[in-house]
Amino acid sequence: MSTPRSTFLSTAIERGFVHQCTDFVSLDERLRTGRVTAYIGYDCTADSLHVGNLLGIMLLRLFQRCGHKPIVLMGGGTTRIGDPSGKDEARQLLDDAQIARNMAGIRTIFAKFIEFGDAPRDAIMVNNADWLDEVRYIPLLREVGRHFSVNRMLTQDSVRLRLERDQPLSFLELNYPILQAYDFVELARRFGCELQIGGSDQWGNIVGGVELGRRIEGRTLFGLTTPLITTASGAKMGKSVGGAIWLNAEKLSAYEYWQFWRNTEDADVGRFPGVTQRGRFGRQHLFGFVYLAAFEPLEGSDFIYRKLGEKTQEAADVGIFGIAPELPVFVRG
Repeated sequence: MSTPRSTFLSTAIERGFVHQCTDFVSLDERLRTGRVTAYIGYDCTADSLHVGNLLGIMLLRLFQRCGHKPIVLMGGGTTRIGDPSGKDEARQLLDDAQIARNMAGIRTIFAKFIEFGDAPRDAIMVNNADWLDEVRYIPLLREVGRHFSVNRMLTQDSVRLRLERDQPLSFLELNYPILQAYDFVELARRFGCELQIGGSDQWGNIVGGVELGRRIEGRTLFGLTTPLITTASGAKMGKSVGGAIWLNAEKLSAYEYWQFWRNTEDADVGRFPGVTQRGRFGRQHLFGFVYLAAFEPLEGSDFIYRKLGEKTQEAADVGIFGIAPELPVFVRG
């Protein structure tokens, strides 16, 4: 891939936020020709997101700061099915009241990171239940289902790993990739959305949406994934022995949040995007990196790491973890 010329892609790649893209060259060109609308979807399986979601949130923030329009998609409809990605068994089915409570909790997080409003670059938040609740089954099968190959769906990790382990996969869950793809097309229809962003474990579902848009409407859509941040043991980052590291202050105190970062194992520090690019940084630099990568001016990675060096030197006077207290402020406001 040639060096990106758009501000968003070049900065995101510099900061280690990008894992895969369906078409780097064409997306880079499109980003340079005018404002683009992109979305990230979140199912409402809990009443808060956790630190494992931070990377996607920071990328959406960067997208807006580069002059583009973000959409935060709440999965009020898809939560009723449950995403099988990364799961050894079916998710617990939630009732409508639980989903509504969880959605309300998640909504409060985003105001700290991105700007909502009516201006062209302002973010909007939508709920996929608005259209999925109205979908009729037979028309969905004819319009959408015929474009999905079961043979290919069986090769996706979310399905293949379940079957290889002899773990049940319900027909309900098998429909999830179809509905996620349909979401992308519906957002393109309603809001001119051209880009879906997600974790690397969503790659198959994202590609499905890109291809569905091309097949049924001739649309050019794009997909972009972030690295899936895992610990050295292979677990998704965002969990601890005591449970998830929540972003909502009501679910986790600022002190517990700070302790999570302070106690990050040395083997896990280099797994965070950007830290591996400058191997001389240790655990104490991770705190500053998380803060600076999201909020400092768009001046490239050299600027970030120069600032990290300054902050770490300052922190040395008060202890190696002197910059860690910034993190609760960064997330909780």
